[in-house]
Amino acid sequence: MSGKRAALVVVSVLVAGGIGWVLFVGLPRWYGSPATATGPAPTAPAAPEDGRTIKARLFYVADDGARLTSVERDVPFAEQTTAQARRIVDAQLTPVTAPLVSAVPVGTTLRALYLASDGSAYVDLSREVTLAHPGGSVNELLTIYTIVQALTTNLPAITAVQVLVDGREVDTLAGHVDIKRPLPRNDAWVADSAAAVAQPAAAAATPTSAADTIAPTR
Repeated sequence: MSGKRAALVVVSVLVAGGIGWVLFVGLPRWYGSPATATGPAPTAPAAPEDGRTIKARLFYVADDGARLTSVERDVPFAEQTTAQARRIVDAQLTPVTAPLVSAVPVGTTLRALYLASDGSAYVDLSREVTLAHPGGSVNELLTIYTIVQALTTNLPAITAVQVLVDGREVDTLAGHVDIKRPLPRNDAWVADSAAAVAQPAAAAATPTSAADTIAPTR
């Protein structure tokens, strides 16, 4: 009996060892390591190409409240005109602090931007540009020409701008100004337009390195 009992003990140990190997060694090898509970690493925001910038003129409400005034700012540089236009609009939509006042409603973001072969730019803004708009014909004009002037002043390849809202063409932003077609640059809405005109638009869109140029969209 003692021999049989010893044999049973040995068999039990071997079986237990085999089960343990399967549970703790075999299965992990077959199915891989268990997934960890940590989430994906945060994605860093897109960095400017080579850290370069351009000097661009951005537009805000002038002291008289009836026109725009321009302010020179550093904007990240991009090789292609479309990408550069997006970065200019992103900079223009960035919230500002006093004494600057933006004519674009807070919360408005750029959804997309397209360039046509005739030099027209189509700027698709989020619905906040209409939902949060204060209304009034002058305010509406200043909102529209903030975008029009920002692109046509800084990028010679862009000659006119049409504002879209939430992916759609709209008649107006707040019921007053027809925006069913691209609008050209209009310095009459800029209080310091003489200074802006005195500086060629090509110079305003030149990267900080003299060897860099912005290639037009093909």
